Parts: sequence; C-alpha cells; structure tokens
Amino acid sequence: MFLIIFSLFLVTYAYKPLSNNFLRRIPSGGSDFDPLYGSLLSPILIPRIPSTVGHSTVQHHFVDFFSKELPRWTIKWYNSTSRTSSGTEIPISNLVFEREPPWTKQGQANWLTLAAHYDSKILPEELVGATEAVPCAILMHVARSIDRYVSQMHDEMAELGEGGTVEMDMGVQILLLDGKEGFDEMGPALYGSRTLSETWEKKTNPVGSNYPNALSQISMFVLLDGLGTVNPTIPSYVPITHWAHKNMANIESRMRKIDLLETRIPSSPFLPWTYETTRQAETMDDFVPFMDRGVPTLHLLPLHLVPNGSTRDDDVKHLDVRTIRDWAKIVTGFALEWLDMMEVEPE
Repeated sequence: MFLIIFSLFLVTYAYKPLSNNFLRRIPSGGSDFDPLYGSLLSPILIPRIPSTVGHSTVQHHFVDFFSKELPRWTIKWYNSTSRTSSGTEIPISNLVFEREPPWTKQGQANWLTLAAHYDSKILPEELVGATEAVPCAILMHVARSIDRYVSQMHDEMAELGEGGTVEMDMGVQILLLDGKEGFDEMGPALYGSRTLSETWEKKTNPVGSNYPNALSQISMFVLLDGLGTVNPTIPSYVPITHWAHKNMANIESRMRKIDLLETRIPSSPFLPWTYETTRQAETMDDFVPFMDRGVPTLHLLPLHLVPNGSTRDDDVKHLDVRTIRDWAKIVTGFALEWLDMMEVEPE
C-alpha cells in the first residue's frame, strides 16, 4: 500500500491536460487496424499458443516493428519456464519495449507501463482471440505515435542539462506478456505476469537509487484486454486509481466534443465515471500479480465482454475497426498527457 500511495504522490502533480490542438494531432492508425490487411493488427490475428509457429511468428512481428520503426526503443526478452498443474513445463517469453530518458541510470526512471498479453488459448482449436490481439496492435500504435514527442522532449532536456527529478525522469514501457492462458487450468494461469512481477521485485537497484527495485519504478500499470468490439463500457475498477480512470475518460469526452472519434455512443461512453469494484475482485487478469505487489493499476477490460468471448466466435467478424481506432486515439492521448508532452506541443 505504501508503494501505491508513494507512486501516486509522485506523478499526480505533473499531469497536464493536452490542448485541443494536440488532441487533433493524435493519429487514428487508419488502415493499420484492418483485420485482414492492416500492418499492425492482421499479423497477430492467428492462433498464438506458446511453443507453436503462430506464437513465434507474432513475436517476430513485434520485434521487427520496434527494431525497424522505433530504433530508439530498447527490446528486452524475459524468458522463463512455468509448470502446469499436471507437471508440464511451458516456455514463457515476455517482451518489454522501453523508452527511457538517456540521462537516467539504473533505478532512476519511473515508468508508465502499458501492457497486454499476446498468447491465445489452446482450446478450442484454431482460436484467434481477436479481442486479445487488438490491445497488442493498439500498444504498437501508441509507441509509434508518441515516439517523436518523446525524442523531442529528451533531446531538448539533454541540451539544457535538465533531468534528475521525478517529473523529468519519466519513461514508458510496453509489456507484451506471455502465458496468461492456462493449458490444463480452469481459467487464466498468469504465468508470464507472475514471473515478470516476481523477477522485477527481486531485481534490486544500486544503493541510493530513487527506487529499491525494478518493480517499484512503475508509477502506473495500465492493462488492455478484451478490446475491439462495439459499444464497450469500462467503469473504474480500482478506487485508488479512479483519478487516472477519470483522466482517460476526460480525454474521451473531450475528443467526442470536438468530433475526433469515429464511433457514436447512444447511451454510454467507453469510459463512464462510475465504479464497479465487485467485478474487479472477481477478475483474474495480468494486472493481479503486479497489484498484489503494490503497483498502482488501471484495468481496461470491458464490463460486458463480447458474447461467446474466448471461443471461436472471438474472431475478426466481431471486431469493429472504428472502435479500435478510437481506443488507439484515447490510449495515445492518455500516454502523452502522463508523459507531460504539452512541453513539446506541436504548433
């Protein structure tokens, strides 16, 4: 609990809303989110069971994207092995992509951590898991959309000799987590998130660092899951981070007021300003191992999932491209605000 309160104290005061001009500059992704031909999404819409060709194909898609389009991002693999309840060993590969201020040392940066899982269930056969692939593509879009502003911010601050304070040492992590889905378990196994959170908790920073271990450097853990279908509703699940949910909801509201989103919501926005703590307590998702270790979390999972979700019907036919592009804009706006990018507002 102390870690959560301390982290929130450090970041809330630096949060500056983006101007309408800046909101208008946020790209939608266009055809990149086309389920059949889109450069970001379509390569992920295949079965992605660990240790299969589809699983490794999607890994290469992620790594190639960051290597070629975002060369300033650091790519890290966290490989491990987890054992199922029947004793079967499962290889797990978490992928972490980071933009850290160039002047920071180990244990100095605080992270906005944006996460999704990329593996798919073993059953039913040929399951695509479309609403679980979409968050991965959205995070790729977010990384590409914020990169130029992050570079400009870092370059200007380095030239001025700035840095060394919490508000100046913010970085961004994209986590593409493996092993959420169980093999012989009834429900999510969370192999990847459990292993990674434990690894970072044990990874101590040098004496005198701002943060005692790698896990404590996360100022906010935002998990995207189950996105891409029409008319989603995501209330605030975690009371202590309700303020962050409200800030993202405010971005959606402002974008709608100036006609920047494609969807038209008949009764409720994507992000209503309401609580639903009961659902959160019943949900096992990749935020849980992090939250259990004191990391502040924001869970972007629709309250009512697509009918027959996690079955063969969780396919491209149930995706709505306009909804996906709107999510991409909203999450990008949230990341830009969190990283205080009004300092480099485009003219």
